[in-house]
Amino acid sequence: MYKILFVCHGNICRSPMAEFVFKMLVNEAGLSQKYFCDSKACTDEEIGNGIYPAAARELNRRGVRMGEHRADQMSMKDYREFDLIVGMDHENMRDLMSMTKRDPEGKVRMLMDYTDTPGEVSDPWYTGNFERAYDDILKGCTCLIKALEEGEA
Repeated sequence: MYKILFVCHGNICRSPMAEFVFKMLVNEAGLSQKYFCDSKACTDEEIGNGIYPAAARELNRRGVRMGEHRADQMSMKDYREFDLIVGMDHENMRDLMSMTKRDPEGKVRMLMDYTDTPGEVSDPWYTGNFERAYDDILKGCTCLIKALEEGEA
């Protein structure tokens, strides 16, 4: 089973949204036995907190089922155990490079780099625009699954 870890700053908005969207997409495609995903944070600021209420509302509005979630921070153990570590923005990538000692195994990527519009997933914590963040995440996860299935991830 191929293991993917979605990572954002606090693990209460974008990375859990990506986790649940990815799970929905692989289930719909009949690929849930092939891929496992989880989400974590770059920082310890939100450890133990649930998904941010506005993020949960957006997922519910879009019909995405959520499982239990409590924010947790990524560790080197996670780096060793996951095949792909997916950050949401440039700050996450800087943090991930530091946390993983410069990513010696080449596992760290940005989600939107799998799309035709590379860049950052919009951060709803600062913009309040959870709809745009969801749209970015849906596009990124859809393209990530395509890349995985085509052996290009």
